[in-house]
Amino acid sequence: MQAEQQYIEFFTAQKQALNKISSELVNSRRNKAFEMFQKNGFPVFNSENYQHTDIPTFMSPDYGFNFSGLKAEIDPYKVFKCNVPNLSSNVHFIVNDRLYKSEEREPMLPGNVFSGSLNDFAKSFPEIFEKYYGKLATPDRTGIESFNTMFVQDGYVLYIPENVILEKPVQVTNIIRGNVDSLITRRFLIIVEEGAQAKVLVCDHTADETPKFLINQVTEIFIGEKAVFDFYELEESSDNTIRLTSCIVSQKASSNVMVNNITLCNGFTRNDYNIFLEGENAETHLYGLAISDKTRKIDNNTNIEHRVPHCRSNELFKYILDDQAIGSFSGRIIVAKDAQKTQAYQDNRNLCGSRECRMFSKPQLEIDADDVKCSHGMTIGQLDEAALFYMRSRGIKEEEARLLLKFAFTNDVIEGIRLQTLRERLKMLVEKRFRGELVKCRGCI
Repeated sequence: MQAEQQYIEFFTAQKQALNKISSELVNSRRNKAFEMFQKNGFPVFNSENYQHTDIPTFMSPDYGFNFSGLKAEIDPYKVFKCNVPNLSSNVHFIVNDRLYKSEEREPMLPGNVFSGSLNDFAKSFPEIFEKYYGKLATPDRTGIESFNTMFVQDGYVLYIPENVILEKPVQVTNIIRGNVDSLITRRFLIIVEEGAQAKVLVCDHTADETPKFLINQVTEIFIGEKAVFDFYELEESSDNTIRLTSCIVSQKASSNVMVNNITLCNGFTRNDYNIFLEGENAETHLYGLAISDKTRKIDNNTNIEHRVPHCRSNELFKYILDDQAIGSFSGRIIVAKDAQKTQAYQDNRNLCGSRECRMFSKPQLEIDADDVKCSHGMTIGQLDEAALFYMRSRGIKEEEARLLLKFAFTNDVIEGIRLQTLRERLKMLVEKRFRGELVKCRGCI
């Protein structure tokens, strides 16, 4: 309990400083989260869902906190160049744990759409805030989510009222910047009400590579009836970045959700996805692609729960590992007793490019209904030697043939992206990654 105890003492000593910057409604959730954190602590290493992520060890160092609300000396509009040109999006920047505000460059959105600070949203829409904030990331879920609620000071909110359709995607770019080791706590709240439609792209970039950064991020997503929502995450961080994220999605009847996570460069990454299908005829697509080499590690843990009849889910995660990289995937699909006529498919495919890299995979189905169509599968292997031989016999160099086969392996994850400009750009970024040209964040210049 050493890691937990330092934060218990720290929270007790710094609670006043935390409350000073945040709104009353954000502060109102801290005490309950603190009680549960004292009781449960961080998830235990080698427990069922944390066999490859040692959170207590990650949280043990004495990282710096930004309790005084200091702004990083950076103008992201000047130093950042988007890796997805022609995206024509509504752009926000989060520098470390603060939403960067620039009145002259605020996105042009319909008047009834809110896209901005968590604190501002709590003050402007207190009833909606009370209805949604902390209702998925409840204090009794996991210690890492309780920790986030304890220490978060601000965050980002996207609120789309009923039947509003955002033609342009919303892009939120997280920039990590600093010259000292830092612990960065971020919170996202996304509410897409009945009949509304939106696409969100969240990009992670590390501007300074020498310091050690630990990111603790929690995202709550509420999707109303007949709403359509796409959520894309793209990580290009440094070798010294530890990224611990939790994304929780609630879907109502006849909603359609796409969640797609792409990890191109990282240090250590742990992503948790929990999706709850709570209304009939809801449909979800959960995709992931991880490219990892050197001694990098990527751990994806997913949980999709079919709670009502006539819902569909399709899950696909792919890994390409090389050198001494370690990948792990643990996916669970749960079909409740009354969730008849469920269609649920899960697939995990992995390529290992060296004898030293390691892949751990644990696909799972828990089915209590008897009228369903469900399947899950997993493969771990190497590039097809017959295909390599065929391509070389046609005059293609071995290195180029290997690259082409790797690229083909990623195709179905990338093709699943419903945002065309992002899909086309990712093809180029993935190719650069395979050629060794994308070795650090290319967004910050």
